[in-house]
Amino acid sequence: MPVIAVVDYEMGNLHSVCKGLEKAGATPNVTYSPKELEQADAIVLPGVGAFDPAVQHLRSRGLEQPIKEAIASGKPFLGICLGLQILFESSAEGTHPGLGIIKGKVRRFRPEPDITIPHMGWNQLEITQPKSILWEHLPSDPWVYFVHSYYVDPIDPLIRAATITHGTQTVTAAIAHENLMAVQFHPEKSSNIGLQILSNFVAQVREKIPA
Repeated sequence: MPVIAVVDYEMGNLHSVCKGLEKAGATPNVTYSPKELEQADAIVLPGVGAFDPAVQHLRSRGLEQPIKEAIASGKPFLGICLGLQILFESSAEGTHPGLGIIKGKVRRFRPEPDITIPHMGWNQLEITQPKSILWEHLPSDPWVYFVHSYYVDPIDPLIRAATITHGTQTVTAAIAHENLMAVQFHPEKSSNIGLQILSNFVAQVREKIPA
Protein backbone atom coordinates (compact mmCIF):
# COMPACT_ATOMS: atom_id res chain seq x y z
CA MET A 1 0.00 0.00 0.00
CA PRO A 2 1.24 3.53 -0.68
CA VAL A 3 2.65 5.38 2.31
CA ILE A 4 1.12 8.82 2.74
CA ALA A 5 2.72 11.28 5.15
CA VAL A 6 0.10 13.16 7.18
CA VAL A 7 1.75 16.36 8.35
CA ASP A 8 1.61 16.83 12.13
CA TYR A 9 1.84 20.49 13.11
CA GLU A 10 -0.69 20.47 15.97
CA MET A 11 -3.47 21.87 13.77
CA GLY A 12 -5.35 18.92 12.36
CA ASN A 13 -7.84 16.18 13.16
CA LEU A 14 -5.22 13.58 12.39
CA HIS A 15 -7.13 10.54 13.63
CA SER A 16 -10.11 10.93 11.30
CA VAL A 17 -7.90 11.79 8.33
CA CYS A 18 -5.77 8.70 8.94
CA LYS A 19 -8.86 6.52 9.26
CA GLY A 20 -10.15 7.83 5.95
CA LEU A 21 -6.84 7.15 4.21
CA GLU A 22 -6.72 3.63 5.63
CA LYS A 23 -10.20 2.92 4.29
CA ALA A 24 -9.05 4.30 0.93
CA GLY A 25 -6.24 1.74 0.82
CA ALA A 26 -3.21 3.71 1.99
CA THR A 27 -0.82 3.51 4.93
CA PRO A 28 -0.85 6.88 6.73
CA ASN A 29 2.27 8.02 8.57
CA VAL A 30 1.71 10.93 10.96
CA THR A 31 4.95 12.87 10.99
CA TYR A 32 6.71 16.21 11.23
CA SER A 33 10.02 14.81 9.97
CA PRO A 34 11.25 16.43 6.73
CA LYS A 35 13.05 13.17 5.91
CA GLU A 36 9.83 11.16 6.22
CA LEU A 37 8.00 13.69 4.04
CA GLU A 38 10.67 13.14 1.39
CA GLN A 39 10.45 9.35 1.65
CA ALA A 40 6.63 9.16 1.55
CA ASP A 41 4.78 8.39 -1.66
CA ALA A 42 2.45 11.37 -1.09
CA ILE A 43 1.64 14.06 1.46
CA VAL A 44 -1.62 15.13 3.09
CA LEU A 45 -1.71 18.48 4.91
CA PRO A 46 -4.81 18.60 7.14
CA GLY A 47 -5.77 21.57 9.26
CA VAL A 48 -8.33 22.82 11.76
CA GLY A 49 -8.03 26.20 13.48
CA ALA A 50 -6.64 29.65 12.74
CA PHE A 51 -4.30 30.76 9.96
CA ASP A 52 -1.51 32.44 11.95
CA PRO A 53 -0.88 29.63 14.46
CA ALA A 54 -0.89 27.15 11.57
CA VAL A 55 1.86 28.84 9.59
CA GLN A 56 3.81 29.54 12.79
CA HIS A 57 3.71 25.86 13.78
CA LEU A 58 4.77 24.77 10.30
CA ARG A 59 7.70 27.16 10.25
CA SER A 60 8.79 26.37 13.81
CA ARG A 61 9.03 22.70 12.83
CA GLY A 62 11.03 23.50 9.71
CA LEU A 63 8.33 22.16 7.41
CA GLU A 64 7.80 25.05 5.00
CA GLN A 65 10.69 24.27 2.66
CA PRO A 66 10.19 20.47 2.66
CA ILE A 67 6.52 20.97 1.70
CA LYS A 68 7.47 23.35 -1.11
CA GLU A 69 10.15 20.97 -2.36
CA ALA A 70 7.78 18.00 -2.29
CA ILE A 71 5.16 19.84 -4.35
CA ALA A 72 7.80 21.10 -6.79
CA SER A 73 9.11 17.54 -7.21
CA GLY A 74 5.74 16.31 -8.47
CA LYS A 75 4.83 14.29 -5.38
CA PRO A 76 1.03 13.97 -4.99
CA PHE A 77 -0.17 16.46 -2.39
CA LEU A 78 -3.59 16.96 -0.82
CA GLY A 79 -4.47 19.88 1.45
CA ILE A 80 -7.62 19.75 3.59
CA CYS A 81 -9.51 22.77 5.00
CA LEU A 82 -6.90 24.97 6.72
CA GLY A 83 -4.34 22.89 4.84
CA LEU A 84 -5.73 24.50 1.68
CA GLN A 85 -5.74 28.05 3.04
CA ILE A 86 -2.13 28.14 4.25
CA LEU A 87 -0.93 27.32 0.71
CA PHE A 88 -1.93 30.89 -0.25
CA GLU A 89 -0.02 34.14 0.17
CA SER A 90 -2.03 35.74 2.98
CA SER A 91 -5.29 35.59 4.91
CA ALA A 92 -7.79 38.11 6.22
CA GLU A 93 -7.80 35.99 9.38
CA GLY A 94 -4.22 36.85 10.32
CA THR A 95 -1.09 38.89 9.68
CA HIS A 96 1.51 36.21 8.97
CA PRO A 97 2.36 35.36 5.36
CA GLY A 98 1.15 32.02 4.07
CA LEU A 99 3.36 29.58 2.20
CA GLY A 100 2.75 31.43 -1.08
CA ILE A 101 2.67 28.23 -3.12
CA ILE A 102 -0.56 29.45 -4.72
CA LYS A 103 -1.00 33.09 -5.71
CA GLY A 104 -4.03 34.65 -4.07
CA LYS A 105 -5.59 35.46 -0.71
CA VAL A 106 -7.88 33.95 1.88
CA ARG A 107 -10.99 36.07 2.42
CA ARG A 108 -13.84 36.09 4.95
CA PHE A 109 -17.45 35.51 3.98
CA ARG A 110 -19.44 38.74 3.80
CA PRO A 111 -22.25 38.85 6.38
CA GLU A 112 -25.70 38.42 4.87
CA PRO A 113 -29.12 38.32 6.55
CA ASP A 114 -29.87 34.67 5.82
CA ILE A 115 -26.49 32.93 6.10
CA THR A 116 -24.51 31.63 9.03
CA ILE A 117 -20.81 32.28 9.57
CA PRO A 118 -19.03 29.98 10.02
CA HIS A 119 -20.42 28.07 7.08
CA MET A 120 -21.04 24.75 8.77
CA GLY A 121 -22.70 21.67 7.34
CA TRP A 122 -23.38 20.04 3.99
CA ASN A 123 -23.19 21.92 0.72
CA GLN A 124 -23.28 20.93 -2.92
CA LEU A 125 -20.16 21.18 -5.03
CA GLU A 126 -20.33 22.82 -8.44
CA ILE A 127 -17.59 21.02 -10.36
CA THR A 128 -15.47 23.30 -12.55
CA GLN A 129 -12.76 20.77 -13.47
CA PRO A 130 -14.83 17.71 -14.43
CA LYS A 131 -11.74 15.79 -15.58
CA SER A 132 -9.90 16.15 -12.27
CA ILE A 133 -9.07 12.81 -10.66
CA LEU A 134 -10.65 14.13 -7.45
CA TRP A 135 -14.14 13.72 -8.90
CA GLU A 136 -13.87 10.32 -10.57
CA HIS A 137 -16.73 7.89 -9.83
CA LEU A 138 -18.78 10.63 -8.15
CA PRO A 139 -22.31 11.80 -8.96
CA SER A 140 -22.64 15.24 -10.51
CA ASP A 141 -22.65 18.09 -7.97
CA PRO A 142 -21.97 15.92 -4.90
CA TRP A 143 -22.66 16.98 -1.31
CA VAL A 144 -19.73 17.37 1.12
CA TYR A 145 -19.21 18.68 4.65
CA PHE A 146 -17.79 22.13 5.47
CA VAL A 147 -16.73 24.04 8.59
CA HIS A 148 -15.16 27.42 7.74
CA SER A 149 -15.51 31.19 7.97
CA TYR A 150 -12.88 31.95 5.32
CA TYR A 151 -12.41 30.86 1.71
CA VAL A 152 -9.56 30.95 -0.79
CA ASP A 153 -9.51 33.34 -3.73
CA PRO A 154 -6.86 32.25 -6.25
CA ILE A 155 -5.58 34.74 -8.79
CA ASP A 156 -5.63 32.08 -11.51
CA PRO A 157 -9.26 30.95 -11.89
CA LEU A 158 -8.21 27.91 -13.93
CA ILE A 159 -6.92 26.09 -10.84
CA ARG A 160 -10.43 26.04 -9.32
CA ALA A 161 -11.68 22.46 -9.33
CA ALA A 162 -15.02 23.19 -7.64
CA THR A 163 -17.05 26.01 -6.13
CA ILE A 164 -19.93 26.30 -3.68
CA THR A 165 -22.61 28.92 -3.17
CA HIS A 166 -23.31 30.19 0.35
CA GLY A 167 -26.01 32.82 0.39
CA THR A 168 -25.27 34.99 -2.65
CA GLN A 169 -21.54 34.25 -2.56
CA THR A 170 -19.97 31.71 -4.89
CA VAL A 171 -16.49 30.77 -3.68
CA THR A 172 -13.72 28.27 -4.36
CA ALA A 173 -14.23 24.90 -2.66
CA ALA A 174 -11.33 22.97 -4.22
CA ILE A 175 -8.26 23.54 -6.35
CA ALA A 176 -6.30 21.17 -8.56
CA HIS A 177 -3.16 21.76 -10.62
CA GLU A 178 -0.97 18.87 -11.72
CA ASN A 179 0.12 17.01 -8.54
CA LEU A 180 -1.27 19.65 -6.15
CA MET A 181 -4.85 19.25 -4.93
CA ALA A 182 -6.59 20.84 -1.97
CA VAL A 183 -10.15 21.07 -0.70
CA GLN A 184 -11.94 23.42 1.69
CA PHE A 185 -14.36 20.74 2.86
CA HIS A 186 -13.58 17.70 5.02
CA PRO A 187 -13.55 14.50 2.94
CA GLU A 188 -13.00 12.48 6.12
CA LYS A 189 -16.38 13.80 7.37
CA SER A 190 -18.21 13.56 4.05
CA SER A 191 -19.43 9.96 4.21
CA ASN A 192 -19.13 7.82 1.06
CA ILE A 193 -18.49 10.82 -1.19
CA GLY A 194 -15.51 11.85 0.91
CA LEU A 195 -14.16 8.32 1.01
CA GLN A 196 -14.35 8.15 -2.79
CA ILE A 197 -12.42 11.42 -3.06
CA LEU A 198 -9.70 10.04 -0.77
CA SER A 199 -9.73 6.81 -2.79
CA ASN A 200 -9.26 8.83 -5.98
CA PHE A 201 -6.25 10.56 -4.45
CA VAL A 202 -4.76 7.25 -3.32
CA ALA A 203 -5.30 5.82 -6.81
CA GLN A 204 -3.28 8.68 -8.28
CA VAL A 205 -0.52 8.01 -5.73
CA ARG A 206 -0.39 4.34 -6.78
CA GLU A 207 0.04 5.37 -10.41
CA LYS A 208 3.08 7.44 -9.45
CA ILE A 209 4.86 4.63 -7.60
CA PRO A 210 7.52 2.96 -9.80
CA ALA A 211 6.71 -0.65 -10.64
